[in-house]
Amino acid sequence: MNIKEASEKTGVSSAAIRYYEKESLIPPIDRTEVGNRDIDARIIRRIKFVTQMRAAGMSIENLRRYIELFDAQEDNTKEQKALLQEQLAVMEEKRDDLQAAIDHLNYKLNHFYDHMQETEEELRELEKQHVAKVERENNEAD
Repeated sequence: MNIKEASEKTGVSSAAIRYYEKESLIPPIDRTEVGNRDIDARIIRRIKFVTQMRAAGMSIENLRRYIELFDAQEDNTKEQKALLQEQLAVMEEKRDDLQAAIDHLNYKLNHFYDHMQETEEELRELEKQHVAKVERENNEAD
């Protein structure tokens, strides 16, 4: 299939497929006699893998390293697993940070009247005091 068809099949833009090839994230794509990319099932699988790993937040550098390990002749299972474990730890930390933010917003929503409203009133009062202070200082300066 050509690059447009591969793009439609994978949901990855043609430009991204070209980039993946240029960055060695997928193997070099065979060409037809007229020079068009001839993408087969093996390349489609690689495109999907790269897309999934990028969605998991893996850097281009680590993804390239993982693919080099996979493509190597020797058994690199240990190093491959280490890269995946490292990425999992990064994603779990991001998830925890996001969950903390969600929990904070839920608290604020659940305690809007006994917490947020009171806090906002305090902030409005502080703002009024600040404005009054600035006006006094400006009047004294005149």
